[in-house]
Amino acid sequence: MNTGSPAKYANIIPLKELDTVQKQLYPFDFYREARTQTPVRYNEHRSAWDLFLYADVHRVLKDPAAFSSRRGMEMRTENLLVMDPPRHTQMRDLVNKAFTPKAIGALEEHIRRVTADLLDEAAGRGSMEMVHDLAAPLPVIIIAELLGVPTQDRKLFKEWSDVLVKGVDENTEAAFAKMHAERGQAAKELSLYFSGILKERLTQPQDDLISALLAAEIDGKKLSEEEVISFAILLLVAGNETTTNLITNGVRRLTEDPALQTLLQEQPELVPGFVEEVLRFYPPILAVGRVAAQDVEIGGQTIRTGDQVISWVASANRDERKFDDADAFRPDRKPNPHLAFGFGPHFCLGAPLARLEAKVAAEELLRRFRDLRLADGAELVPIPSPFVFGVKSYPVTFRTQA
Repeated sequence: MNTGSPAKYANIIPLKELDTVQKQLYPFDFYREARTQTPVRYNEHRSAWDLFLYADVHRVLKDPAAFSSRRGMEMRTENLLVMDPPRHTQMRDLVNKAFTPKAIGALEEHIRRVTADLLDEAAGRGSMEMVHDLAAPLPVIIIAELLGVPTQDRKLFKEWSDVLVKGVDENTEAAFAKMHAERGQAAKELSLYFSGILKERLTQPQDDLISALLAAEIDGKKLSEEEVISFAILLLVAGNETTTNLITNGVRRLTEDPALQTLLQEQPELVPGFVEEVLRFYPPILAVGRVAAQDVEIGGQTIRTGDQVISWVASANRDERKFDDADAFRPDRKPNPHLAFGFGPHFCLGAPLARLEAKVAAEELLRRFRDLRLADGAELVPIPSPFVFGVKSYPVTFRTQA
């Protein structure tokens, strides 16, 4: 277990300016100030560069030669998130076919049935806890099915993936050491679990992603067990937390603006644009980390080889230089070149699936329910992770559509 100084955890320590619950629930005023006053700055405490402008974030994400994805992770072997071309390109191509818009589109009716089943359970109550009742189980069910995971293990999957993205509640040595140990333990347990599934698929292949990965080859060589497990864990975590927050953040926006609910109910064709604007306005991921692979100048500052670089995607998505009326929520915004799914070779592999699940969830909610409201007295608690934008729970009330 690594119990070194907090500087070693530069990619996970929150900004000091976001140390209150209210700022974590709405950090965008701080980002606006940073874009104006210090768009490129070095944070001595975290030993990392912070970038806040769209142009700078875009530059970092599209250039893996200058800004490497290789950094410390708890996995036993590297995965797509911490891999650079050309190996990244080869590995990504293996699973791309399972996540093409066409392949994901074929899942729409099944996703709609799962969503309907989840909403049926809440319809008679006139209230639901959005994270627990819909936003969390929906992506877990779908990604677990794609991976070939038994139904009875979905709850375990949710618990493991939550641990792997969890941050800390306080900026102390003990808190970071505890978080690091918990992540390592969760990754170990997931690896052991997937090892069991791999052994079953080697003798009895099925129509799932694990079987497809076991049969795949790169340059005539099959993937190792560790590589297949790394893929599976990455897909679980990426397909769970991000989509959960996307769906919840969308509902949050709907409850903040009742007129938006009416607009989308009257013009359901705007729902895909609504999802894209949620991704820009309330992105599920606030920032991504890279390491400078060479000396680079950005905004008049010299970033040295080996320096940590934090690209604040949530700030880039609100950059007035890129988006007209950037702080306004416009479901018909076109174009909408947000960076919520990244850009370049590391553009989110699961973006088509996340978009589809969020679209179906919004369509079904708006079709069935009216007057969605945040429950009276609800106190929102942000997810304790500096790079994740979401809340632990979001209780709502509603009227059932007649």
